Amino acid sequence: MYVCEYCGQESVKWMGKCPACGRWDSMREIKVAASPSPRGQGTNRPGLSPAPLEGARARLLHEIEVDAEPRMDMGDAELNRVLGGGMVPGSLVLLGGEPGIGKSTLVLQTMLRLTGRRILYVSGEESARQIKLRADRLGPANEGLYVLCETSLEQIYQHIEEMQPDLVVIDSIQTIQTESVESSAGSLAQIRECAASLLKYAKGGGASVLLIGHINKEGSLAGPKILEHIVDAVLQFEGDQHYLYRILRSIKNRFGSTSELGIYEMRHDGLRQVSNPSELLLTENREGLSGVAISCSIEGVRPFLIETQALVSTAAYGTAQRSTTGFDGRRLNMLLAVLEKRVGFKLAQKDVFLNIAGGLRVTDPAIDLSVVAAVLSSNGDMPIEGDVCMAGEVGLSGEIRPVSRIEQRIAEAQKLGFKRILIPSHNMKGLSQKQYEIELVPVRRVVEAVRELFG
Repeated sequence: MYVCEYCGQESVKWMGKCPACGRWDSMREIKVAASPSPRGQGTNRPGLSPAPLEGARARLLHEIEVDAEPRMDMGDAELNRVLGGGMVPGSLVLLGGEPGIGKSTLVLQTMLRLTGRRILYVSGEESARQIKLRADRLGPANEGLYVLCETSLEQIYQHIEEMQPDLVVIDSIQTIQTESVESSAGSLAQIRECAASLLKYAKGGGASVLLIGHINKEGSLAGPKILEHIVDAVLQFEGDQHYLYRILRSIKNRFGSTSELGIYEMRHDGLRQVSNPSELLLTENREGLSGVAISCSIEGVRPFLIETQALVSTAAYGTAQRSTTGFDGRRLNMLLAVLEKRVGFKLAQKDVFLNIAGGLRVTDPAIDLSVVAAVLSSNGDMPIEGDVCMAGEVGLSGEIRPVSRIEQRIAEAQKLGFKRILIPSHNMKGLSQKQYEIELVPVRRVVEAVRELFG
């Protein structure tokens, strides 16, 4: 059959355009082996029903007994948060990211901390000597960590049968191949069959399995999109290689929230957990600089302050440029249109460059107010006071819309020593100035926010 490498759509014939996702030239041919039916009966013959699976029967939902199995503590607070409290026994987790971003380093240093458990680290990319050299740099050795350099899935299962580990790490899934599929390692058919086999092993009472996968040029995890449908959780490790910070996000999680986020700092001795990212994402010399605004953002349930930088200059050519780093470019165009229509600032002939400091990518709509403030500050070369931060979503009519978790945002700004915070007026319901040492400045429209910031 033919399978789309982006969305997993199956077809019995080749098509130039995938009918599901609309991509061209994405159908790849795979060989499907005919599995023999149990008891020698064909399942497709008329008048014959397929034999039931051994040990499987339909049961009422309230009859199913569930044991309160504790999650496996990974020894990493950031990783535990993204997983939802730890790894669930018998789960299949995929960790994806660009080559060289630090996936193997994160997994290896986590395995070195898991003392008291039998761990099998299967590497198809590095030799045992290379893994040992990296482990010596990351930390002390773990007596329960076994290293296997193998790419054959059948050989891996033999070692698993002998060891009976508590956790199996596959680095990476693109290098593993099985003899049941006649194709090279890394192909769509090989990845599909190997992942399905590992899922069956994990769900059949085996150990938890952690897969490491690369992403392709389109940004899809582990190449084919079909791999994301098989696993229980998909974690994406991202960040710019020119910056020190790495972000661990949860894209899919059957056992927890997908809105959590973990932050690491890349160092010579491995990845360090960043427990308070607000202090690291703010520069110390902000005094007297225009085009800089501080916003209180939230990723999942975690508030942190980020620095929004903007530069507005006269367009050198006929068409003005709009460039963003870490922020949605279409949303920036919308905010610039609001400034021109509702506030009266003419920015059509100005180049606007926006950057989120630290290499972060932020999707929280509460950062809109700081984006507007940074653009206006750079346009008029008027610096914003260093002890002021803000949080608010900007609507098309120029109003400041309320945001979620306002109490956590205010508490985070107060903890870092800010004196004033601009918040939407609708968020003042239930809040009292007496509760906080920081001054709460409610604003209803963008014009009011401009007046509070620049007079």
